[in-house]
Amino acid sequence: MGGYSKKFLPLVIGVAMGSGVFLGSRLDFDDPAAELFTYNSKKEKLNRLIDYIDYEYVDEIDTDSIVDVTVNRILENLDPHSTYISPEELEGITENMQGDFIGIGVTYYPYNDTISVINTIKGGPSEQAGIKAGDRILMADNDTLYGPQLQQSQLAGKLRGELNSRVRLKVYRHGRGTFDVTVTRGKVPLESIDATYMLTSSMGYIKINRFAETTFTEFKKALRKLKKEGAASMIIDLRDNGGGFIAPALKIADEFLEDDKLIMFTKNKKGTIENNYASSTGIFEKGDLYVLLNENSASASEIFAGAIQDNDRGTIVGRRSYGKGLVQREMSLGDGSAVRLTISRYYTPTGRSIQRPYKKNGNKAYFNEYLERYRNGELQSADSIQVADSLKFRTPGGKIVYGGGGIIPDIFVGKEGSRASETLSYMVRNGFMGRYVFEQIDKDRATYQDWSRTDFIDNFVVDDTMADGFMSYAEEVGINMNLTNYQDLLKKYLKAIIARQLYNSSAYEQILNKEDRMVNKVLSLYQNS
Repeated sequence: MGGYSKKFLPLVIGVAMGSGVFLGSRLDFDDPAAELFTYNSKKEKLNRLIDYIDYEYVDEIDTDSIVDVTVNRILENLDPHSTYISPEELEGITENMQGDFIGIGVTYYPYNDTISVINTIKGGPSEQAGIKAGDRILMADNDTLYGPQLQQSQLAGKLRGELNSRVRLKVYRHGRGTFDVTVTRGKVPLESIDATYMLTSSMGYIKINRFAETTFTEFKKALRKLKKEGAASMIIDLRDNGGGFIAPALKIADEFLEDDKLIMFTKNKKGTIENNYASSTGIFEKGDLYVLLNENSASASEIFAGAIQDNDRGTIVGRRSYGKGLVQREMSLGDGSAVRLTISRYYTPTGRSIQRPYKKNGNKAYFNEYLERYRNGELQSADSIQVADSLKFRTPGGKIVYGGGGIIPDIFVGKEGSRASETLSYMVRNGFMGRYVFEQIDKDRATYQDWSRTDFIDNFVVDDTMADGFMSYAEEVGINMNLTNYQDLLKKYLKAIIARQLYNSSAYEQILNKEDRMVNKVLSLYQNS
């Protein structure tokens, strides 16, 4: 398989698993109103203990850290998705899920101790001010943003600020030197739609990376665009989408389901059931529909896929999804931190709970199930998926579906099983390959200026020199790979990342999808239908 280190593989698997777990624990409901609690002897017991430690313990102790540990321990004993979020974590997570932030509108690398602009957000503040890809941002007002002391955690605070506030940047550009430019900060979108394009003359494709507050608005715009371009069938790609808010997932499902179709229902510990039905407003209730899932598709992704599958509305293609059927609500703890507490379970229209078991072997085994799926062959073969007959359900159209651990696809497509492909995929996800690509583009940006987006996607070829250069680049940091049989895959990834840095994420997905196993399976199904 190659000469690179075997210890790298668990890291690959761990990262693949981690993305699904983290986003899968996103909030599903709006903030509840603060509630007043009456006297409780159990709470008083904990309060007294903290007071004793504060005032009487022989050494100085950070009781805040004790409280954090205590809260985490309590939640760990409930379920895998009831979690504590510190004030520092909560700010970033909330921003990610609300769909925008206030800033200057650039993506960048801290490269060679300098902020290097990868690209500017189209129509954003920096683009309007004339900043270009490849520029180095040296100063923001009086703050120096270069040098070995540069801290990644500090950068965002220097570039962000109040809406319509102004920041004076000192910028260096190859061929021009250093100059000053003033940027007026504005809202910068954190898009949850990675790609929207026509896969064929009659099939549209939309990839959703998470379900945030803005996702439905983004999706509706994308769907209308594709319909105008002639889309009579659709692929909704939810691979590696770990979930998010329930509301946008329900609204998107509504676009494909007829009036009064059950989308899902929730049940709390009191047995209270809340049903969610489709309305008559859907704009794509007819036409072939395909939903792509993999082992990292979780939570709201599974709600959408379950609604489509249980209503016999479309075909689920891929691999068994993550298996998160618990609903969380955020509750403030009064100091900027919060707890996300599981308050109900959700069920698909046929009555399936797709939540994986977690009580028998504990949270560690629960979060490590990716490893088990990898070992038992489930990621390569549908025959390795273990399901219980007691969890069998039947859709209105007579199709057999199963509960108890994720959405099992109607059409299985196995994962590429080589360690080389896993490693390449990991280096794409963690940004390592992106850094190499940035360096190659930055050496001679004029080489790429004459390529239009369409011409690049159709005709640009990554040569052996660039591919060999990447392997040498990896070897410099101790990653030794024998990619003799994977040159084409490496070149495809390199081309896709170049397209993402030159154009956008949609161009990236369009290149990867040209030889994607799941997409090609859908095309085969569609052509033979």
